[in-house]
Amino acid sequence: MTKTVNHWIGGKTAEGASGNWGPVTDPATGAVTTRVALASADEVASAVAAAKEAYVSWGQSSLAQRTAVLFRYRALLDARRDDIAALITAEHGKVHSDALGEVARGLEIVELACGITSQLKGELSTQVSSRVDVASIRQPLGVVAGITPFNFPALVPMWMFPLAIACGNTFVLKPSEKDPSAANLLAELAAEAGLPDGVLNVVHGDKVAVDALLAHPDVAAVSFVGSTPIARYIHTTATAHGKRVQALGGAKNHMLVLPDADLDAAADAAVSAAYGSAGERCMAISAVVALDSIADELVAKIRERAEKIRIGPGDDPSSEMGPLITRAHRDKVASYVTGAAAQGAQVVLDGTGYTVEGYEEGHWIGLSLLDRVSTDSDAYRDEIFGPVLCVLRAATYEEGLALINASPFGNGTAVFTRDGGAARRFQLEVEAGMVGVNVPIPVPVGYHSFGGWKDSLFGDHHVYGNDGVHFYTRGKVVTTRWPDPSEPHTGVDLGFPRNH
Repeated sequence: MTKTVNHWIGGKTAEGASGNWGPVTDPATGAVTTRVALASADEVASAVAAAKEAYVSWGQSSLAQRTAVLFRYRALLDARRDDIAALITAEHGKVHSDALGEVARGLEIVELACGITSQLKGELSTQVSSRVDVASIRQPLGVVAGITPFNFPALVPMWMFPLAIACGNTFVLKPSEKDPSAANLLAELAAEAGLPDGVLNVVHGDKVAVDALLAHPDVAAVSFVGSTPIARYIHTTATAHGKRVQALGGAKNHMLVLPDADLDAAADAAVSAAYGSAGERCMAISAVVALDSIADELVAKIRERAEKIRIGPGDDPSSEMGPLITRAHRDKVASYVTGAAAQGAQVVLDGTGYTVEGYEEGHWIGLSLLDRVSTDSDAYRDEIFGPVLCVLRAATYEEGLALINASPFGNGTAVFTRDGGAARRFQLEVEAGMVGVNVPIPVPVGYHSFGGWKDSLFGDHHVYGNDGVHFYTRGKVVTTRWPDPSEPHTGVDLGFPRNH
């Protein structure tokens, strides 16, 4: 163990005082390379106190001051993107090019935050009544918190804190304890850009830290991304403490392939979307719904491509897919494949026995492809979060759509077709928050919002885009009337005011 990751509180490193530490492994080797401090409730309280103190001045700072910091921050992130990606690869395991893509998408949100001046413009109506004007403005909430998952240790935090601080809030981030280093570097670079001490704080930890944030009376809002059971818990607990909550949960993203689709393009998309980042994406395609007439051909094309994917350490430029985050997660993913045949599926590819020479202790698993999967099987019902693609078959468009809409998840979905009418019908009829038409992973650009429906979202707001700005601010309406010296007083009137 060669490295220690501590908290970042009040603009400086804060050594873990709880005495509790968690291990961080290199997924490619299985070796513990780092220990991370696990915060106590008191340490969380210290971070919240630092954020509360910083809010006194940051909440009153000008838009020009905030955006000046954010522009410098964007430049520093751009210059250090390779270093951030290297930390992600070392602790998460995803290949370096994928990690660079994560950083690039995070930069989109920082760029959105740089333009916060237009996002926070208010509204003014003059002369709504005699010499009466009404203005609507948006103001920050105060101290807000983010609880983020292991699969995007840089991107998901950047979905949250750049917009939150641009709106005038201060922020406490609790990243995943499985890959914590990227979050600290993001905070250090923000300080280098001139962000005042205490505006952005990072506390590492487990459920103790999470529960402390959810209950703390000075935390006004909580953003979360993770599994559906935890999202439900976050939403229930935080709202019970009077907080505003956006909690993004799990997914079972479907891709409907119609008979007129370009099957080569659909197969390319299915493999890319199912197995990228070893399937550890909330927007991964985990279920392909193929109409009967083209299903056999599509499965053969998917298999042909999947068998050629190169699996290896994330820092090897020739690797296209890396290992899974932990050994326990690897074993759980494998269990869905080993039990699939008994539940009626045809195992076209079984990746459970895969290993990499020289890295035998790594958290390796190969690509698995399951055909003729039933909707009551474990592999279909659960969010596997690994490189396992299920293929289901439907006789008609209507049957395929009904299958997708019956899922309790509604994060993202896609349709592959050359028929514009069918595509338009699908995007209106499917029950999901994000829809791709011949796009397998329909992650919106930064100036739109990201979020699902049903059990994939708890709360009313999606993240980033306009929804993000509205989540991190609250509205205020100001009605103004200046007296005219030439106008006589009208006296007391107990009637309800009427505009005239």
